[in-house]
Amino acid sequence: MSTSNQSPSSAVRGWLVSLIVVGSLAAAAWATSDRWLPTSRKTAAAGEADHDHDHAEGDHDHASPAEQTAIKLSNNALKNIGFQPVTVKLGEFERKITLPAIVVEQPGRNQIHVTSPLTGVVAEVRIVPGEAVEPDSAMFRLRLTHEDIVSAQRDYLLSVENLAVVDREIVRLQSLGEGVIAGKRVLEQQYEKQKLEASLLAGEQALRMHGLSAEQVAEIRQTRRLLQSLTIRAPDHSHEAGGCGGDPLFHVQSIAVSPGEQVEAGRELCVLADHCELMVEGRAFEDDAAPLRQAVKEGWDVSATLLGGKGASEKIEGLKLLYLADKIDPETRAFRFYLQLPNQIVLDQTSPTGHRYLEWHYKPGQRLELRVPVERWTDRIVLPVDAVVEEGAEMYVYRQNGSQFERVPVHVEYRDRNSVVVANDGSLFPGDVVAGNGAYQIHLALKNKSGGAIDPHAGHNH
Repeated sequence: MSTSNQSPSSAVRGWLVSLIVVGSLAAAAWATSDRWLPTSRKTAAAGEADHDHDHAEGDHDHASPAEQTAIKLSNNALKNIGFQPVTVKLGEFERKITLPAIVVEQPGRNQIHVTSPLTGVVAEVRIVPGEAVEPDSAMFRLRLTHEDIVSAQRDYLLSVENLAVVDREIVRLQSLGEGVIAGKRVLEQQYEKQKLEASLLAGEQALRMHGLSAEQVAEIRQTRRLLQSLTIRAPDHSHEAGGCGGDPLFHVQSIAVSPGEQVEAGRELCVLADHCELMVEGRAFEDDAAPLRQAVKEGWDVSATLLGGKGASEKIEGLKLLYLADKIDPETRAFRFYLQLPNQIVLDQTSPTGHRYLEWHYKPGQRLELRVPVERWTDRIVLPVDAVVEEGAEMYVYRQNGSQFERVPVHVEYRDRNSVVVANDGSLFPGDVVAGNGAYQIHLALKNKSGGAIDPHAGHNH
């Protein structure tokens, strides 16, 4: 039978059978490709697969674990690092400058030079160096040899005696009654009495100017005897005791004479000191004049650190600037400024011999470091400098959450040796508790736990 005589349905069936046979052969060939494909093709495919696998393993080896930002510490660990919590709050911050200073005495107020009012011989010294003396207490006794004081006493005593004679004469004349003695005689005696009273008043003032007290002058008039010795007493305070409280006291800084020594009028006998209130003398340069002047106008408090031996220091708060000096040192280009320094007694004891000794807390010559505010900011988060840890360009604080501490990045606006001003940008909120002292140790512990290398330069700056 020829093909031309085949029906259309038979042709279609032939094509379908052919397609089925070809598809079956292709599937069988692909399934057995490992047997008949070229060896080079299989080797290349295997190489590509191995490269992809190695690259994946390399990526796995170099991938760092997720860095931890929190750490849990036990109570003993907190004690070991000296942990101190700090509560975040908004407040004021004063930008301050540091200036050197020294404790000094107030000219004309803290020292009194006691001098001899008359020429004489030192008969007795009743005080000792360092002793505390009250106003009007006896310090020296002088045996008077000055001719003027002897003459003044003699004239005063003569006036006293003459006045007594006139008084008696007036009493006698008045007792005789009228008509016996002329009234002119009684009048003359009364005029004489007025003259003597004037002379007596002048003599009393002269003795007071020579250094005698009112009691001593009254003693001469009462006893009718010349004063042979003069007691030098401590003067009264010429100003208020300030903030020291208690009775005003002097202490003996130095004694310049000895018993038996001849002294002239005006010779210094001793130096008394009243250190109830001293001054602080600071030094600054011309560029600091404007900020200091602003601090004086605003009445801002100045803090100071008393520098002691072996690194010891003491904080003094609430000092007030008084004034700036009106002269600049031509060589150093520095000028002085002054603050008031209230003092207090730290030792008050009496020796077996009855002498009382005082020791004041602040003494002239002590060195200070002043921190003077020159600018004031409000609504700032202020933390201790130890609360912020620096690592490269980042700054961190560690916020406490129960027994855990979370690392919080912050932006520092200003920093000095004592404080750090943190921006109020939402990183911290008022009421948060952060680590003050111990923050750097917490940072190291977190780095060790994360397995990262510790930057030797990481930490907090002072």
